[in-house]
Amino acid sequence: MWYSLVAYIKFLYKSTNQHAVHSPFVFDLVTKCFYDNKKYFDYKHLVSYKNELLKNKNKIEIFDLGSGSRIAKSNIRVISQIAKQSGSTIKRTKLLYRLTQYFQFNNILELGTSLGISTHALSLSNPEARITTIEGCPNISELTKHNFQKFNLKNIELVTGNFNDLIKNQTNNTFDFIFFDGNHQKEATLGYFESLIKTAHNETVFIFDDIYWSKEMTEAWEIIKQHSKTTVSIDTFYWGIVFFRKEQAKEHFTIRL
Repeated sequence: MWYSLVAYIKFLYKSTNQHAVHSPFVFDLVTKCFYDNKKYFDYKHLVSYKNELLKNKNKIEIFDLGSGSRIAKSNIRVISQIAKQSGSTIKRTKLLYRLTQYFQFNNILELGTSLGISTHALSLSNPEARITTIEGCPNISELTKHNFQKFNLKNIELVTGNFNDLIKNQTNNTFDFIFFDGNHQKEATLGYFESLIKTAHNETVFIFDDIYWSKEMTEAWEIIKQHSKTTVSIDTFYWGIVFFRKEQAKEHFTIRL
């Protein structure tokens, strides 16, 4: 927790907005997507989905294959608490919605479904997209599948199991977008990145969640930034965003949202 707080203070000191961005590609992304203040109709559905989870006081047993929770010590968790502590914030959910619209992602992979808050945003933003989302915990998976059906989300395939095993089945695909949000450990994150980079094309976008979760996660982010195939990277503190556009000069941006 202290590591993240100190990292955030450092981030605020070095971060900037669109005025210090000289790349036309990144400038357009920041001004037309990151800072887009339009009130999209689907936002109310995103809020409704999360609010329903926040009202759910049922308990569920968690089998966590990733880094786990910093707060909860028991495997028996209240669903509303999972939504509050681990689920994407409404602000980030809306940004994910805008990003999907802006880039028109069609083939999407998400590592770490959890309660499906982010998946819901991806689905609403492009109902024609093909979304594959992987969740490690069977109980969470069953609950979230039910919620997807309840909210009539039909373009999602939710797969349950160990990431290491299931990622192997995805490496022959080509993805427009991959959201890494299922294991906040250095070696696991780097392993997933190396396995899935072969699925990327020139316009693919990777997002890594919680890059300042720990010192080790930040180390993983620094390695990913320096990878030979990474051209543009953007640090928004909560997310690390990676592009593979060969026409772009290698450059890193730190953008305040």
